[in-house]
Amino acid sequence: MKLYSSLLTWIPLVSCIVIDSDYNVAMDDEVTTLASSAKRKDRNCTRDTAIIDKLLNGTGYNKFRIPKDDGVRVSVEFWIQAITSINEITNDFEMDIYINEMWLDPALNFANLNPCKQNLSLSHQECFLIYESFNYNNQEVQMRWSDSPEPVVTMTRIVLPDFDLIKISPTLVNAPYPAGWWDELHVRLTFERRYIWYFMQAYLPTYLTIFISWISFSLGPRSLPARTMLGVNALLAMIFQFGNIMRNLPRVSYIKAIDVWMLMSMTFIFCSLLELAIVGYKVKNEDLLKKRGSIIQKKVNNQLDNFDASPAGLCRYERRFILPMEKRGFIHFILSRLRAIRNLPPEKIDHLSSFVFPACFALFNVS
Repeated sequence: MKLYSSLLTWIPLVSCIVIDSDYNVAMDDEVTTLASSAKRKDRNCTRDTAIIDKLLNGTGYNKFRIPKDDGVRVSVEFWIQAITSINEITNDFEMDIYINEMWLDPALNFANLNPCKQNLSLSHQECFLIYESFNYNNQEVQMRWSDSPEPVVTMTRIVLPDFDLIKISPTLVNAPYPAGWWDELHVRLTFERRYIWYFMQAYLPTYLTIFISWISFSLGPRSLPARTMLGVNALLAMIFQFGNIMRNLPRVSYIKAIDVWMLMSMTFIFCSLLELAIVGYKVKNEDLLKKRGSIIQKKVNNQLDNFDASPAGLCRYERRFILPMEKRGFIHFILSRLRAIRNLPPEKIDHLSSFVFPACFALFNVS
């Protein structure tokens, strides 16, 4: 994802004007007279504008005029002081920077200067900062990065709660506009996400919720109320967790990896509820079969009490119970095997589920 800076808390602008001249030790008498007269006029201090106006008198200097007819080259440096926040929802990030612009203006040539004794040397996330001239194209102002090895530097180590700043890449881009070509200075900030926050806020609660849903396999097939409450609460907790994660992510139309992982996790919990429904259905059928078997047993006992031992009665009994057994063949054998798989006892289904569910979930996470 690429974020474009739209909020800059404050950007102090420092313009350094390089004056092309030789250093002379002595000050001109005219400048000394100007300084003394300015001090008499203002007892507190000498105004800079008065000195500059006197120095530039007669030179025809105009600060609103481009120094060269063929354009001026402006060297730019960025000092990144701090990056305060990155908002993934609004695609904004805030940073405090110093912008240094340096260019050579021949109209400011002045020979009488004291020597200067000071040293005035100045899954990864990518954010872009674009800096360009507002009024002048590259025929009038050529924007260039300074010749220093690192034109964009950080004043202090940048520490963010969610990301680590690992790389700063300054580039020059020529952008076409209807009024001509503009020089754009691009700064690409590469961040590396810190996964510990997402693991603690998203992955760990989700894992615990899924593991809790598997406890129902060990409660027994007849603990239906407890297992139902456990499964439903786990599913509701997963839905709430999914909504909480979505609130901290940008709204996009495509499916993200976290969406697939969360939906599959919810599917595992939903499948555990389906397994509970199958087990409950089989437990209910077993109870009905036991109840029906007891009723049939009573009827059989009553029929045995009234059983007729004559050959005709014996033949009637054999026709009723023995003759249908002779009609079974190979197809009936296959159906009986399938029926045996379908008629697994509830305890066996819970035992198999306690191994199948964790194995499938582990395979899903690995893949």
